[in-house]
Amino acid sequence: MNIKRIFQSIFSNVLAWVISIICLVPLLLIIVNSLKDKKAAADMNLQLPTMPLAWENFLTVIEKGKLMTSCVNSFVYSIGSVVLCVLFASLAAYVLSRNQTKLNNLLYLYIVLGITLPINYVALTKVLMFLHLNNTRGGIILLYTAMQLPFMTFLIHGFVAKVPVELDEAAVIDGCGSVKLFIHIIFPMLKPAVATATVLTFLNTWNEFVSPLYFLNTTEKWPMTLSVYNFFGMYFKDWNLVCADILLTSLPVLIVYLLGQKYIVSGMTAGAVKG
Repeated sequence: MNIKRIFQSIFSNVLAWVISIICLVPLLLIIVNSLKDKKAAADMNLQLPTMPLAWENFLTVIEKGKLMTSCVNSFVYSIGSVVLCVLFASLAAYVLSRNQTKLNNLLYLYIVLGITLPINYVALTKVLMFLHLNNTRGGIILLYTAMQLPFMTFLIHGFVAKVPVELDEAAVIDGCGSVKLFIHIIFPMLKPAVATATVLTFLNTWNEFVSPLYFLNTTEKWPMTLSVYNFFGMYFKDWNLVCADILLTSLPVLIVYLLGQKYIVSGMTAGAVKG
């Protein structure tokens, strides 16, 4: 029996390593070719770059690709979406979890349906034009927030259900109002779920490509994903520059994910127990 478990453990570890290596191949391909010159990067292989490394590729990309402007735009869109999405999702999850009336249950199901329903870009265009939010930074932030809100509400709702109701009752007895109750008592208890929602919202917003392509008409407002698309159109033959551009665009996402992966796991498992 012990031998069977040992073989199962070895097989699981080997399989995990193989899958990890396969997943890392595209990233390694981009890193290696971003440090080559134009001629060496044309083959797009995993051969190590020759010395000296072509660090000037990154400077060229930043200058010609206008990455500083698009980087600021991406951070503005991502941080704005995170703040609004986490705030509204936490408030909605708390109210819908604590007051489980028929109307609130229907409202919760209506919100959660947004996870599965497809996005109607024609209707969204009409709405944004009617509200004069098309081709605006505020409009795209609100759009990102609306797109992420259903899943984040679902995620935090399951975690709120684990917070004892007795905490609410004790705070009310002590004279705590509803707003103060949420800010000082409930919200600090939601740190694992809020951290998970923050990381996921940031990653999804940063990686979004279709929405800004449809609703942002000026390049000065484009995020980094569209800058890569635009840069590839101009320098599609210079794979060293394209790889450098992709690497710079992916770097913030990789850093945020590596820093927040433990919160993603803990928050998802904590909210999955009861909902």
